[in-house]
Amino acid sequence: MVLGTAGLNTHIWNNNLRSFMLLALYPLIIMAMFWGFIFASTLIMSYGYDRLPVAMGASQASAHTKNAWIFIIGVVAIWFTISYFFHTRIIRQMSGSHPVSRTEEPALYNMLENLCISRGITMPKLEIIESAELNAFASGINNSSYTITVTRGLMEVLDDEEMEAVLGHELTHIINHDVRLLIISIIFVGMIGTLAQGAWRGLLRGSRFGRRNNRNSILFMLLLAVILSIGYFASLLTRFSLSRKREYMADAGAVLLTKNPDAMMRALLKISGHDQISDMPAA
Repeated sequence: MVLGTAGLNTHIWNNNLRSFMLLALYPLIIMAMFWGFIFASTLIMSYGYDRLPVAMGASQASAHTKNAWIFIIGVVAIWFTISYFFHTRIIRQMSGSHPVSRTEEPALYNMLENLCISRGITMPKLEIIESAELNAFASGINNSSYTITVTRGLMEVLDDEEMEAVLGHELTHIINHDVRLLIISIIFVGMIGTLAQGAWRGLLRGSRFGRRNNRNSILFMLLLAVILSIGYFASLLTRFSLSRKREYMADAGAVLLTKNPDAMMRALLKISGHDQISDMPAA
């Protein structure tokens, strides 16, 4: 049972618990989508012939799902494993960021290092996006992949105290295990979203050449696309439900790290409304 958040420690415990719950929940969502597709397609196939009762369609869907659950879990595990090992490279390619060293950005590097020393934690990798927008984010699943990325525009607009507060905010996301939780949710949301997009594109191609396609084939593709879309939005809602308090807790953690609430407030005011990076998904 998830505890009521009373402070940073209970927030961390809750995030660890939610991480395990997510690992179990998303495969269940995918199995529910598989069950729904088999159930609806069975009824469609029986239309015009001996129409199956709903109970019989549900029974057949349950039987197929029971036989396929190992395969479904296997596909999910393979997807998660690939994403686990390559998510840092994927994020870097999508954001256009590049790693920096102490020699290249000494002030920024030293700020982050000092914050990590103050908490006795391993310093995450530091990367920069050459963009004028004002943004920063943390990513990663473990100490070897944790990364804090900031835009060049943020470095130019914020003063040293404000920049330190932003680094403290992102570092708190790592300390609180927020980034691990969100990366896990994004991996599964991305999996379902990719399948849904593929189904809709297949449906569009099928409808474009409808004369060459069987009516049932188009119905199956429509059914698959609708079920995948429902699953995608269900997984999105799950992800958004995890994000309600994490930003406030990260602000509080930054204040604890820097002992400078005014700098955090000034940074938030400057960033507000200027954080969307062009040509990059908001997620």
